[in-house]
Amino acid sequence: MLSQTTEYALRAMACLAYSPDELTPTPKLAEQTLVPPNYLAKVLQSLAQADLITGRRGVGGGYRLARAAEDISLLDVVNAIDPVERIHSCPLGLPNHGSNLCSLHKCVDEAARQFIESFQNVRLSNLIAESDGSIPLCDTEMARALSLSIEGEPKPETNGHT
Repeated sequence: MLSQTTEYALRAMACLAYSPDELTPTPKLAEQTLVPPNYLAKVLQSLAQADLITGRRGVGGGYRLARAAEDISLLDVVNAIDPVERIHSCPLGLPNHGSNLCSLHKCVDEAARQFIESFQNVRLSNLIAESDGSIPLCDTEMARALSLSIEGEPKPETNGHT
């Protein structure tokens, strides 16, 4: 349903929401989210262009949320990567359809409406507030272990995740 790029963006934003006041370097964020670093860099550029994150280059640089997690919806993130749009007229341009959608396009439009409504109502802050013991889209224990390897310590065992 969601593109892999959108999934990567959601992972990155969820992880950044855990430390909203800190700059997180791309390599560290890539390891926390299990996203290839070069690909993540492109995703982060799109998120920055959408004013969802801000970044700083160089030593001590990285990315952070551009605004509070409660002010960013999952739909904001999705739309920064792969915008979801409703269907208002026949996508095939058939003149006898116009705004009278066929049953197929009515179904697709309804699915888009439900998706938009659901993702618009979930904030990044909702994701990190849940206390079911599972951290969404990133693993802080793995992230802690992997951040040690970035800082020059030997890389610990990560149960097959790299």
